[in-house]
Amino acid sequence: MKNKWPVLLLFSIAACSNVKQATSVVGAGKAVDPYHYTSVKSVTFNKAAVASAHPLASEVGVAVMQQGGNAFDAIIATQLALAVVYPGAGNIGGGGFLMGRTANGKLVALDYREMAPGKASRDMYLDKAGNVQNGLSEIGHLSAGVPGTVAGLFATMPYAKLSFKALIQPAIDLAEYGFTITAHEAASLNGLKADFIQYSTKPSAFVKEQPWKAGDTLKQPELAATLKRIRDNGAKGFYEGETAKLITEEMQRGKGMISYDDLKNYVAKERTAISFDYRGYKIISFPPPSSGGILLAQMLKMIEKFPVGSYGFQSPQSVQLMIEAERRAYADRAQHMGDPDYWKVPQKTLMSDAYLSERMKD
Repeated sequence: MKNKWPVLLLFSIAACSNVKQATSVVGAGKAVDPYHYTSVKSVTFNKAAVASAHPLASEVGVAVMQQGGNAFDAIIATQLALAVVYPGAGNIGGGGFLMGRTANGKLVALDYREMAPGKASRDMYLDKAGNVQNGLSEIGHLSAGVPGTVAGLFATMPYAKLSFKALIQPAIDLAEYGFTITAHEAASLNGLKADFIQYSTKPSAFVKEQPWKAGDTLKQPELAATLKRIRDNGAKGFYEGETAKLITEEMQRGKGMISYDDLKNYVAKERTAISFDYRGYKIISFPPPSSGGILLAQMLKMIEKFPVGSYGFQSPQSVQLMIEAERRAYADRAQHMGDPDYWKVPQKTLMSDAYLSERMKD
């Protein structure tokens, strides 16, 4: 399966002043009922909100805040829950970025994206004639990077209030005792059955003899065991020991490249957030290796001198203007952006008024 990275949005979270003793929040009749839940697309809150790709994960984040956790606690618990209930994207085998701000105004930008294995090389996806071998970089063992999610969650812990054991327990409960899947989730699992069989050298919880259907309970005992090792041993419970051994053995069987040392040596990195002004507002976003922050700055600054408001929503003028700004920004992305640990990104130039005015002259 393609490596995807999870998206987690947290809106105006208000930290609670009193930290309560965390108790189990998952189970029938509890704060997070994995057998009875619904998706909520639009709702208004006056204090705090958690938005994620699955309602159960969002409910876990809310329950954690109700137990005295802050926004960072909610991020950690929600991400771990997503690893169980939204495995196609929210997972501990991937990576991500975290953009946050503490109560005292400190900006936090954590980079825990996947890294290339130590044995990776420039031409690893090319044949002997130098042609791209389709699919190798997109699916299967050779496409996988060294996962960073677990390291990123522990790098977030200094800003949290509750214990990691409390934050990971909801995910363990969801994996061990299961949750009810929807018709959409059942169809997805059924549609991916051939891929699960082809690209996993061992049986998985996602494959069963009879087709999945709405209302079935998905239990993931191997994932529960993995989460327990993280709970009991910290980040080493994933990057070393039994879990690391299982990952490297799977890589060897599937002709992948991730080694035990790749896992053991993974480190999440703190980056410096990007900030810029747009029409009197201060915008804060993520720096490279994410391209999003610079692109956002470029596109907004390129349209700033135009009377966008008078053009109207989705009018020919506004659509044309946005297309032209986006074309130039994405051309710059392809030409200039990369991982700053290995590539010099001309960030100041790309975001400068002089450069962007020049870009829009034509």
